[in-house]
Amino acid sequence: MVKILFLGDVVGEPGRMAACRTAELYLERGDADFVIANGENAAAGRGITPKLAIDLMRSGIAVITSGDHIWDQKEIIAYIATEPRLLRPLNYPAGTPGSGSIILDTAHGPIGVMNVQCRTFMKTPLDNPFLAASAEVEKLRQETPVIIVDVHGETTSEKIAMGRHLDGKVSLVVGTHTHVQTADERIFPKGTAFLCDAGMCGPEDSILGRDCDAVVGQFVNSMPVKFPVARGPVIASGVLVEVDPETGRAKSVKRVAERYGAP
Repeated sequence: MVKILFLGDVVGEPGRMAACRTAELYLERGDADFVIANGENAAAGRGITPKLAIDLMRSGIAVITSGDHIWDQKEIIAYIATEPRLLRPLNYPAGTPGSGSIILDTAHGPIGVMNVQCRTFMKTPLDNPFLAASAEVEKLRQETPVIIVDVHGETTSEKIAMGRHLDGKVSLVVGTHTHVQTADERIFPKGTAFLCDAGMCGPEDSILGRDCDAVVGQFVNSMPVKFPVARGPVIASGVLVEVDPETGRAKSVKRVAERYGAP
């Protein structure tokens, strides 16, 4: 069996600390053989920079996925074209810098990772994610049955639909974007593990990783305000899946929540 750890949206410096520490811990203990993290909010909660991507990968995170904030730091545009381990959603139009999938050789065989973005309530409407995912999975399965899919979206229904759509074709479909870990982990009938949202890596005493007073203030006053990353103890949320490397079928899936003191 190959054990794959997926960590939810990394929010700012606290989230980076939590994600890196958790990746190192799980790899050292042998609790995980391969680690993936969604890093689209790593730069103070908005986007990711080349340096931060490198720091995350140095901790043992093999692949960084993303979503609608991938372009928030302008220097990432040139970098993503040269670093295949940093993914952007694959359903961007043809010619967009970067890639939406990758296959990496490991001691347990090749592992594929794919990143796709939903459309419902998302500010940047992209190509149909279901058609894009189907086509990409067929390509990846020519090289490996072990495929992890980050489906970045707002609604539970669209993410569950993606899980059902890809059941039996990939090893894990895990949602990102809402920063709130769901409690619906399961293995679908044809062998695909699923979790609607992995949660986040970031300050636990927060609203989606942001300062509570600032977020509450906007809801109360309806005035624009900056949302600084919160402080205090941090949490690394995600999902751990065991996969048969011969078939790509998931054998077990469980939620992960590692807590640390304030950075």
